[in-house]
Amino acid sequence: MKRLLAAAAVLATFTHAAFAGELTLFSDSNFRGQRVTIDRDATNLGDLNFNDRASSVVIRSGTWLLCEHANFGGRCAEFGPGEYRELPGFNDAISSARQVDRGEGRWRDRDRDHDRDEWRDRDHDGRRDDDRGGYREGGGGWGNRGGADVMMFAGPGFEGPQVQLSQDVRAMSDVGFNDRASSMIIREGRWEFCEHADFRGECIVLGPGRYEGLQRMSNRISSMRRVR
Repeated sequence: MKRLLAAAAVLATFTHAAFAGELTLFSDSNFRGQRVTIDRDATNLGDLNFNDRASSVVIRSGTWLLCEHANFGGRCAEFGPGEYRELPGFNDAISSARQVDRGEGRWRDRDRDHDRDEWRDRDHDGRRDDDRGGYREGGGGWGNRGGADVMMFAGPGFEGPQVQLSQDVRAMSDVGFNDRASSMIIREGRWEFCEHADFRGECIVLGPGRYEGLQRMSNRISSMRRVR
């Protein structure tokens, strides 16, 4: 029995090592200043003397959810493996962090020289589909199946003219929405959005969620395609 328990303990250790992610937060942009490395969920970065201090981050493995309040409250964004020299919208505003996958994700580079900045930004309230297919809202909401995969809005906060799409678009001008998207809802799939036609220039990959603002890609999307 003792040997069995010992073997189980060793297996658990190896399992944790295989799936644990790791990230390092820096107090200044460009990976300068003080730093803290995290390899497990941190419900309150104040416990590490790093509350609202992060200005850049390096994620070595895993996909991490970074939130503006403790206990993963407030606005949150997902970051995959990569180097983030700046944190637009989250500079000095991160109070908790947790890994949302348990394997090593891989960041996708789409013909650009910019920082590795695949992110998914959304208001986080802890309600998420079991299959990670997006958030559900009470009373049904957009989380139900049906309708277009992607809804783009000309104004922030899902305001203004909109377009609904479920297919690749090489040029948003073909649907009358070139450089107009300021917010969007993604019901299904992971989509790549690029600043130029034919999927060129700076691109981001977004998964299911509600994006009240698109940060530096606001009014800059000229093509889109599904990547998964």
